[in-house]
Amino acid sequence: MPVTEVLKGFRGRWREQEPLAGHTTWRIGGPADLYVLPLDRQDLVLIVQNCLRCGVPWTVLGAGSNVLIADQGIRGVVIGLADGFRYKQRSGYQVTAGAAVGLPGLARWTVWQGLAGLEFAAGIPASLGGAVMMNAGAHGAAVGERVLAVELVNEHGAIETVAAEELQFTYRHSRLQKRRCIVTEVQLQLTDGVVADMEAAMAKALARRRATQPLEWPNAGSVFLNPPGDSAGRLIEAAGLKGYRIGGAEVSNRHANFIVNAGGATATDVLALIALIQQRVLAASGVELCTEIQLVGDTGRAE
Repeated sequence: MPVTEVLKGFRGRWREQEPLAGHTTWRIGGPADLYVLPLDRQDLVLIVQNCLRCGVPWTVLGAGSNVLIADQGIRGVVIGLADGFRYKQRSGYQVTAGAAVGLPGLARWTVWQGLAGLEFAAGIPASLGGAVMMNAGAHGAAVGERVLAVELVNEHGAIETVAAEELQFTYRHSRLQKRRCIVTEVQLQLTDGVVADMEAAMAKALARRRATQPLEWPNAGSVFLNPPGDSAGRLIEAAGLKGYRIGGAEVSNRHANFIVNAGGATATDVLALIALIQQRVLAASGVELCTEIQLVGDTGRAE
């Protein structure tokens, strides 16, 4: 059965053999058999249900940060969220936003609205949906702390609303990671704030990011989770790996917990470098580093 069979009744945009490198911040990844952009919730539900009916696997891809896509690409359908999921509105101190809204833009918008709580997120290159899924954070704060509820399309292709207490947010983790689902909307609880103070806090966070992260090179953010009481970047630097390179993948000289695409890097290069970092850090410090990035497609597995 051709993969395009799932498009019956679909109203959104789609492309076959879509190169996915351009949809990720690492600029790495092979093609999707079929890449679709649902027009709205109805369209999203339809494509998931069609995939289930046809036995075609599906994968959701947000802003493309914090993800490594296989050089061979992704089989089946890759689902992106476009304009129909880029909205935001406030009611008092609560904000409801579509999952495709960019986190930095949302942080700035809430500050301009006089709402405090997301200033830390001004430099996180993620969509809101992906940020909630991963409980993205910076500077000691995390998105999950502000979530009231999440609307999603579940593994059966049905719309479901999940309260924050059911999501079990912890460090760079939520219960959503164990589910086959697509976040469509997030409700956030914010507080009153002084615009000038919040703008200053955002500016400080962005300046720190520019000073400590290799923003001039394609990257996916932090590659490894920080172990309890320590920093993955410090351990990698202590193992003498800053600047170490395999193919086009290189450990950043600015921040050792970042692997940059220094030119023509492949997923194979990145995975080899991840494995080497894990081996060297374990030998040097006895600490087993775990990856924060999500591996998608036939990439193998970084332990």
